[in-house]
Amino acid sequence: MKRVKPGNRRSAAKGKGAPKNVDEYLARIPEPARSALNKIRAAIRSVVPPEATEAISYGIPAFKYKGSLVWYAAFSNHCSLFPTASVVDAFKNELKGFSTSKGTIHFPTDKPVPTALIKKLVKARVTQKDGKKQR
Repeated sequence: MKRVKPGNRRSAAKGKGAPKNVDEYLARIPEPARSALNKIRAAIRSVVPPEATEAISYGIPAFKYKGSLVWYAAFSNHCSLFPTASVVDAFKNELKGFSTSKGTIHFPTDKPVPTALIKKLVKARVTQKDGKKQR
């Protein structure tokens, strides 16, 4: 499992204060990262339940469904998808070739995670949420 070097974790969304919504976050991201994140957003939207919502969580875009579902973000020299540690572990064979750490998939903007794989990861996460009892 490859690790991202420390110091590369600054979000690329620069501006005054935290973004108020996902559109504002994405507007602050320079190309080509913005296009990569828009593709991730579209892939996630296509498979989440209709009642899922988008929000800014921990300063980055997130989808919420029965709690936090997945996050995604752009950083100074990579993008990341955060589907949780259990999902990354469950798909470790399909994620070979991508840099991963606990709960995170890192990738360069010019070599994004395939849309079909993003959809599988998110569907697995939705299944987890549907299987959990709500407090």
